[in-house]
Amino acid sequence: MALINEHFLKLPDNYLFADVAKKINAFRVQHPKAAVYSLGIGDVTQPLCPAVIEAMHKAVDEMGKEQSFRGYGPEQGYEFLREAILKNDFLPRGVHLDASEVFVNDGAKSDIGNFQELVRWDNTIAVTDPVYPVYVDSSAMIGRAGTFADGRWSNVIYLPCTAENNFVPQLPNQRVDIIYLCFPNNPTGTALTKKELRRWVNYAIKNDAIIFFDAAYEAYIRRDDIPHSIYEIKGARRVAVEFHSYSKTAGFTGIRCGYTIVPHEVTVATFSGERIPLNQLWNRRQTTKFNGASYISQRAAEAIYTPEGREQVRQTIDYYMQNADYMKDKLIAKGFEVYGGDNAPYLWMRTPGKMTSWRFFEQMLYNAHVVCTPGAGFGPSGEGYVRLTAFNTRKKIEQALEQIAKTY
Repeated sequence: MALINEHFLKLPDNYLFADVAKKINAFRVQHPKAAVYSLGIGDVTQPLCPAVIEAMHKAVDEMGKEQSFRGYGPEQGYEFLREAILKNDFLPRGVHLDASEVFVNDGAKSDIGNFQELVRWDNTIAVTDPVYPVYVDSSAMIGRAGTFADGRWSNVIYLPCTAENNFVPQLPNQRVDIIYLCFPNNPTGTALTKKELRRWVNYAIKNDAIIFFDAAYEAYIRRDDIPHSIYEIKGARRVAVEFHSYSKTAGFTGIRCGYTIVPHEVTVATFSGERIPLNQLWNRRQTTKFNGASYISQRAAEAIYTPEGREQVRQTIDYYMQNADYMKDKLIAKGFEVYGGDNAPYLWMRTPGKMTSWRFFEQMLYNAHVVCTPGAGFGPSGEGYVRLTAFNTRKKIEQALEQIAKTY
């Protein structure tokens, strides 16, 4: 008899974004003629830039010719993309890495979840709260999160990020093995300065912990004192794995490509005290379970590092950030309490009158026909907030805000 991994049964039946979609669909059935304005799910709306389209067309043509056809590629990623990553994302910031420390993937979410296999189920974990659900849910699937009750996992150390502490998580008052950090943050849209991030690196070094650092939104940073990579902090190469995504940087949500940095210095221990490089383990895992991101996707990613691609991607990012500025100004003018949106495409808005986040979500949907994301779905400290995204056209955002203004 085959036995199930019972840790999956501990997961709540509902998944945040699936629940949001179900409620939107129910509304559409009840109100088939109503226009719905989405400021909720963080999917992009602007088309791929011309440099990427050109590169993809060229790659497709290559696949149609015998002399340039590509079959299985290297599991770690093609050399042309790994070198482009090093030269453009890290060297300009004074970070020196080796190509063997770069692993191209089919999206950061996959690698964040798959990294669970490399560390024991009984490692202690700490997460910023609120937090993107994949960190906690994937930990629960392997048995690391404990049991779920009253909106919390028993074995997860939550690090509250609220307006009261300026959305800066405090260091744990106990030792932990694994720390999940996402900055600029999803969902709050806030960021850490180099000084604040240095405290986390120092903590990890002192406590022999590993930081899983999600840098999916680093391209949206506009302040000079906010690091784009944790490796800008001295000593981080010893304690941090970093995840990057092209989904929001270059609109690759449907193309699927990103990369993970696993420095050779990061090690994990056996019970006997032997130190094993994580890079070695991750490479072994990838060569066994992953056949690499597609050649076409990697050529598309390479194109964003060309002069034309960089400028075109920057224009798209500026478009979204101008949306964020517009949304924040309008909402604050209407009396809402709004955070984030300065170095990330997300706004974190407090619900009025201490209303629960799901109640406010329903009120916004049914009264204003506007979709937001309930903060409670991101963790205990998300209650009382909703997330809004700038990933929509300017016209639809203006229409959504007009609807909000009429309702409130």
